[in-house]
Amino acid sequence: MILYNQKHAIQRMNALAKEEKDFIFIINYKGDGAYVEETSAVDPHELLYAFPTMSNVPTDETYSKVPVEWHTQPLTREEYEREITLVKRREREGDSYLANLTCKVPIQTNLSLHDIFMRSKALYRCWMKEKFVCFSPEIFVRITEQGEISSYPMKGTIDATRPNAEKELMDNKKEAAEHATIVDLIRNDLSMIADHVRVKRYRYVDHLTTNKGEILQTSSEITGQLPTDYRENIGTLLFRLLPAGSITGAPKPRTVEIIHEAEGYERGFYTGVMGCYSKGCLDSAVMIRFIDTDDAGHFFYKAGGGITAQSNNDDEYKEVIEKVYVPIY
Repeated sequence: MILYNQKHAIQRMNALAKEEKDFIFIINYKGDGAYVEETSAVDPHELLYAFPTMSNVPTDETYSKVPVEWHTQPLTREEYEREITLVKRREREGDSYLANLTCKVPIQTNLSLHDIFMRSKALYRCWMKEKFVCFSPEIFVRITEQGEISSYPMKGTIDATRPNAEKELMDNKKEAAEHATIVDLIRNDLSMIADHVRVKRYRYVDHLTTNKGEILQTSSEITGQLPTDYRENIGTLLFRLLPAGSITGAPKPRTVEIIHEAEGYERGFYTGVMGCYSKGCLDSAVMIRFIDTDDAGHFFYKAGGGITAQSNNDDEYKEVIEKVYVPIY
């Protein structure tokens, strides 16, 4: 598949939508690289995707069914302390009030990226040969054929096996404040491209099953109405929303700079956006829950969480570790 720069990716998305052709797209975190391809031209030996409204996974696709071996080498508590301290210092200085800090975790498993794709259970899945696999639970934006756009930011995680886990999550003042900030950010983002933006559902709980156990996460639903010519400008509109607010922070431009300073690695396609378009409808996901590989064949899981100046460093470290999972069960 061809990797397009931002300008050509936008042009291609707009053109394909105007020609009423179905296509899929995978956009990296920086928004400067994207795959955009007609669904009929996607080679399943190079790219597999399984979205709620569209999939190219052959019914006879084979994969390993051996028991999962899963070993991680997360950054140490001391390493994480250096990164989170930098972020919180910038927040106390007034440069940001919420930042999504992520890390790159080496993992060892007996499964291939393709095996993980085939065996994982997630709302959105994508595998690119010898590059990455993503199994994301987080919707980015959805657009109906009537031009209604909806976003579903996901922020706030807890181990579901803890006593009164849901109440603990909903009563957590830090999690509530963080979620409110992201909802406000996404509402502002949608207002750049849509009218009548409103919060339709606020802070509801999703239950997720993973190879490490059960977790709870909170999301909200924000909607708006796109202009009547949205179809022929679908790429232009989508790229205006990038990078996603839930995996950057607020205010977005300065927070992106802080994230880059603290993390010390390139996210690549991790926390980018993937999705599909058909007949005026668009469905997309934020590329969290993500594994990629380097030239030597080593696997790296990328994970993170939202940080505020009031964050408890121990709790944030534990949350990152909890997120290094695959939804295979």
